Amino acid sequence: MKLYKFSFGFTLAEVLITLGIIGIVAALTIPNVTSHYRKKVVETRLAKFYSVMNQAIQMSEKDNGPKEYWEHILTEDIIGDDGNPTGEVKSNSIEWFNEYLKPYIKILQIKESDTFEDKAMVYFPDGSLLLFSGSSFLFYPEAKDYEQYEKEGSSLIDRIREDCGVKYFTFLFIPYEDSFANKYHYKHGVEPYKRNWDGTTDMLKNNSYIGCRKDVSNERAYCTALIQLNGWKIPDGYPLKF
Repeated sequence: MKLYKFSFGFTLAEVLITLGIIGIVAALTIPNVTSHYRKKVVETRLAKFYSVMNQAIQMSEKDNGPKEYWEHILTEDIIGDDGNPTGEVKSNSIEWFNEYLKPYIKILQIKESDTFEDKAMVYFPDGSLLLFSGSSFLFYPEAKDYEQYEKEGSSLIDRIREDCGVKYFTFLFIPYEDSFANKYHYKHGVEPYKRNWDGTTDMLKNNSYIGCRKDVSNERAYCTALIQLNGWKIPDGYPLKF
């Protein structure tokens, strides 16, 4: 019987071509995979934050009474030696959180921020961060996104507004303010920013001041509500890239 030997070797050119094709495929797919992963992180942590915060509020009400009668989160101007405001403020954010929410919620730590507004920084076990003072609650699904500001020398600000709707999301807690503008927040817990909302998806998407669109004159505060309306999933056609 005659035996035949087969050679399965590859030339250098074939190897280089194969590696080149793999590199091209990776360059095309890795950004999409990374973006998809980040979206899932945002969706999961937004839904969890909303649930955990409002469950804590409900438990606190059993001990501290209705939330609309809780002590307000207050801020006051810091006066300098010359008797004039310094531009910075002092708040009771940490004291408020420790009294009303800390006993009912699991956190890693809470500390004072370096912002002019003296915000409280609440770190959660899943790697997310809540930054708040007064009625404004800024949620960072990735705490490192806020900490990056400090590395870049921007620690005195509480946000980069261009990052709204991608790196941070705006919530409000104003259960005591009974007004038309506040109808979606009065007697409610921590809710996505909906002040002055007319109840339409169109306003959430297209408001030129705080709508969920690329070009706004303030920040994209309505993005959080838009995601909530979609079951805490980033909707198709979302205008911002992750």
